[in-house]
This record gives sequence, structure tokens and C-alpha cells, in this order.
Amino acid sequence: MSSIPQLLVHDHKDNVGVVVVEDLKAGTDMLCVVTHDNSSFRLTAKDDVPIGHKIALSDVSSGDTAVKYGEDIGRFKADVTKGSHVHVHNLKTNRW
Repeated sequence: MSSIPQLLVHDHKDNVGVVVVEDLKAGTDMLCVVTHDNSSFRLTAKDDVPIGHKIALSDVSSGDTAVKYGEDIGRFKADVTKGSHVHVHNLKTNRW
């Protein structure tokens, strides 16, 4: 069990967090830190996820709003389960 964070979450309202380590593997019991208040929780990665990509913090449905930094960053294009990789294959960001 790692004492080094593998996932950062900016705000308690967020439903995605960002992988901050290289080569995160499916099955990893991640230490997740909420930067707003330095609280932490654990979450199991369901997929291999590259550094800088997002992971769902809860089950979400197609059409749901993606929230990062406590803000709407886009819409999910597919259902995504807790702990799964979130990227262009299942998320349409407001930015792009």
C-alpha cells in the first residue's frame, strides 16, 4: 500500500481525479489526495491509466457532467464505472 499519492482530486465536488504517477496499473489500490483540504481516501484503479489522465471517482452515466476543480469540464459520452479510465474515448470536454 503506497504512502505516495497516485491520484489527485482538487475539490470534494469533483467526480474525476488525475493520475500523478507513471505506469499506473489496473488493480492498484491508490492513495488519493484532495488538494483542497489535504484529506485522503483510497480507490482501486480498474484500468491501466497513463500519467495525467483522469479516473472516475464514482459511477457516472452517459450525459452526466464531468467535474474537476469543482467546475464543469464537459460531458461523459459513455457510462463509466468507479475507478475506470476517463479520457477522450468516454468524455467530451468543454475545452476541445
